[in-house]
Amino acid sequence: MIDISKANRIVLKIGSSTLTHPQGFINIRAVENLVKVISDIKNSGKEIIIVSSGAVAVGMGKLGGLARASDLPSKQAYAAVGQCELMYLYDKMFSVYHHNVAQILLSADITQCENLTKNVVNTFNRLIDLNVIPIVNENDSVYTQELMIGDNDNLSAIVAVMTGADLLIILSDIDGLYTQNPSINPGAKLISVVGEIDEKIHALATDAISDVGTGGMVTKLQAAKYAQDNDISTYIISGKEPDLLYDLFEGKQVGTYFKKRSEIND
Repeated sequence: MIDISKANRIVLKIGSSTLTHPQGFINIRAVENLVKVISDIKNSGKEIIIVSSGAVAVGMGKLGGLARASDLPSKQAYAAVGQCELMYLYDKMFSVYHHNVAQILLSADITQCENLTKNVVNTFNRLIDLNVIPIVNENDSVYTQELMIGDNDNLSAIVAVMTGADLLIILSDIDGLYTQNPSINPGAKLISVVGEIDEKIHALATDAISDVGTGGMVTKLQAAKYAQDNDISTYIISGKEPDLLYDLFEGKQVGTYFKKRSEIND
């Protein structure tokens, strides 16, 4: 396993279920605790890039949506409203700890044009040089199916590779990869370390998603695999307990660790 204390640039993916209540309204206490811990970790000298879900869920909650958005125009409308609310909340809460944030909205074509990729990477690097925390989301309010990444797990891996991150951390509503679905099988065991992400590992995932999310363990494994193939390590840990990030950076065993390619090949 890598010495996480040496990981400098970290991409942190935050899921909708970590940020919101099931009805879509913001879980204020959860967000406050998470922002406090992230600010403290950044104060220790780490470069933090956040990939945040939650725009659609927050938009649904603010507009009184009672059902999951199924058609694209409704999802785009909810995202347009929710993204404003989400960034306002991040800006307000991070400012308490004297950190500035910036919004970056991406679509799938970011990986298809070398000049576009270079421009975006330059923006990330300059923001980090300015001690700003970039907060990334998919451009849900205007994307077409052709430009759709579809979930922020995979987006977080793309951002990690694109920005040369040392580590990807995915905060989930489950505290790692299990031998079976723990919500169905109480005897399921947490897998602490994963080497090669192969068919056997993918077979452990389920497609279950929350009412406010767009992905499950399947997309998290896809993200970890993409990061792994680009020699980036990944952790999947519970987003319900932000203090677990402290444990992680203190070298304690938390969640599931996915080895990077060079570790597997050694």
